[in-house]
Amino acid sequence: MHWSATEPKGTTGHRRARRTAGAVASAALLLPLLGAAPSSSAEESPATGLQRAFAAAATEYHVPQSVLLAVSYLQSRWDAHAGAPSVSGGYGPMHLTDARTAIAGAPHHGDGTEDARGDSSRPALLPDIKAPKDSELPARLKTLTKAADLTGLPAERLRTDAAANVAGGAALLAAAQRDLAEPLSADAADWYGAVARFSGADDTATAATYADDVYEVLRAGEKRTTDSGQQVTLAAQPGLSPDTARLADAGLRTVSAEGTECPRTVSCEWIPAPYEEFGEGDYGNHDLGDRPVAQSIKYIVIHDTEGTWDGVLNLVQDPTYASWNYTLRSTDGHIAQHVKAKDVAWHAGNWYINAKSIGLEHEGFLTAPDTWYTEEMYRASARLVRYLSRKYDIPLDRQHILGHDNVPGPTTSTIPGMHTDPGPYWDWQHYFTLLGHPFHRTLGKGGGLVTVLPDFDANQPVYTGCVTKGEPCAAHGSSEVRLYSRPDVTSPLIQDIGLYPKGDASTTGVNDVGSRASTGQRYALAGREGDWTAIWYLGQKAWFENPRKQPTAVSASGPAVTPKEGLAEIPVYGRAYPEKEAYPAGVPVQAVSPLPYKVLAGQRYAAGDKVPGEYFYAPTFDTTPHKVVIGTDQYYEIQFGHRVAFVRAVDVDLVR
Repeated sequence: MHWSATEPKGTTGHRRARRTAGAVASAALLLPLLGAAPSSSAEESPATGLQRAFAAAATEYHVPQSVLLAVSYLQSRWDAHAGAPSVSGGYGPMHLTDARTAIAGAPHHGDGTEDARGDSSRPALLPDIKAPKDSELPARLKTLTKAADLTGLPAERLRTDAAANVAGGAALLAAAQRDLAEPLSADAADWYGAVARFSGADDTATAATYADDVYEVLRAGEKRTTDSGQQVTLAAQPGLSPDTARLADAGLRTVSAEGTECPRTVSCEWIPAPYEEFGEGDYGNHDLGDRPVAQSIKYIVIHDTEGTWDGVLNLVQDPTYASWNYTLRSTDGHIAQHVKAKDVAWHAGNWYINAKSIGLEHEGFLTAPDTWYTEEMYRASARLVRYLSRKYDIPLDRQHILGHDNVPGPTTSTIPGMHTDPGPYWDWQHYFTLLGHPFHRTLGKGGGLVTVLPDFDANQPVYTGCVTKGEPCAAHGSSEVRLYSRPDVTSPLIQDIGLYPKGDASTTGVNDVGSRASTGQRYALAGREGDWTAIWYLGQKAWFENPRKQPTAVSASGPAVTPKEGLAEIPVYGRAYPEKEAYPAGVPVQAVSPLPYKVLAGQRYAAGDKVPGEYFYAPTFDTTPHKVVIGTDQYYEIQFGHRVAFVRAVDVDLVR
């Protein structure tokens, strides 16, 4: 944030004294709400506690309660996340950032060892990401310290106590308003500049986009039960029109969107990834292409960065590193584009997917996965994906909008090293609601497919290994359901022979995707027994709890594939490559190598697109020998396990 070190013009030492006294008074006023002293509020229904905390903080710091509620909603949707930090080190409903503490408490281990390019035609890139030093962290990742100074409340309390956190956010908003030499008005329309500065953005376009989103929330209103069971309501103000003039006095830089491929509804700048030679004829960090003319774009892949914004931008501008198309900033939703959609970025660990996808990296430096993503980043990402979907005719479903953890290993040896981001705590249901395509039942009970659809907040399977190997992670909402070999939680988890080639069992590890199904994914129904549902998964019948009172899946319709009659089993592939006869002279034939899995007779798998085999030959900096090879063999994409896979069309029958 851009907090001024001096008072606004015309203030006096008396005002400074009053502000200091106000901070102490604030702490005293809020202590009962925070549980530090007996209070009648402690006897109130839990459903009213957080709402009362917003009211108390708004009164104490002279911030309109509606503004405080709307800013908090855009940060966290009013969730406290049990004191766990966000992916950018933000705590509590107001997302007060303390990245230094978050980094210190996080284990720094990767979630995979994949080669981002995913093609054996050139040497693998296996970079190592290091956590940033405190001195490298920008002001927007250190707002909790400022809040502690303003309120007189301890930093630990601001991190872990929701009411204290709300007070800290109110203090920051009031300070921002004073820094703009504006009165602490009771009219929400007068707070546009302060809201823009609260975002932490260092440029006018991003700050304005953030403030516009806050006022959109104010006009629409919101009502929600939070992750801790708190009911919070923000009444709609449909005619609210903010005063935007003060933003010009905020001293922020101007950023141009020239050269970007972004919708007007986001703040976007062009920070190009280099296409350069280095070393002995080597080059990086992406390939020039001619999409969608020479190749269709069929996928958008959702990642998280495992690095801070500034550090990640340094990496993507390094020709010896990997690349992706866009990076999204957590605190304010700002977007940087690095690679044009026509070109092929190296991001997914599978060359076939890379050649047909656009990669979005979402800022997050915590390798401990029990963290969360800000509402503003979700919204910016959804706007970008909607734009790309329309431009390149990419369907908005889980067959085409993939997590990195849904991308298959291209060959057997690569499966164990594939990445697992954005992980089980990415809220796919909320994300697709923002995309305008919420998941829902598409067929009456008894349909042949099911869509996985747990309630994110209520669905809290136990994961392990977030901090210490084998130790349980903090309780947290999840997009995923766990799969068992029988309809019994004491039975073994589904075994993944690709992930564990030596026959080891799947685990509850937060990065272990061997026995998990994710929100929005469609699977073929394999059976029902009481409160349990079975699906076909990795060549096995996999069971998950699906109770009527709290369902975790709904019936769905759509195509599926099954082995042709007379075939006992068929192979499964991690890439849809052409047959050898399709390759012209000068282009090495790529192996159509099956994965270690099989689809057995009688099994069915939900099917996506039917596509011809395709390979983009691009092993050199000089683009002259580059070719797109398209075969006559056809493949179906299927939902095979947690990751998608491919089967040859000649091996299967399509059923509905």
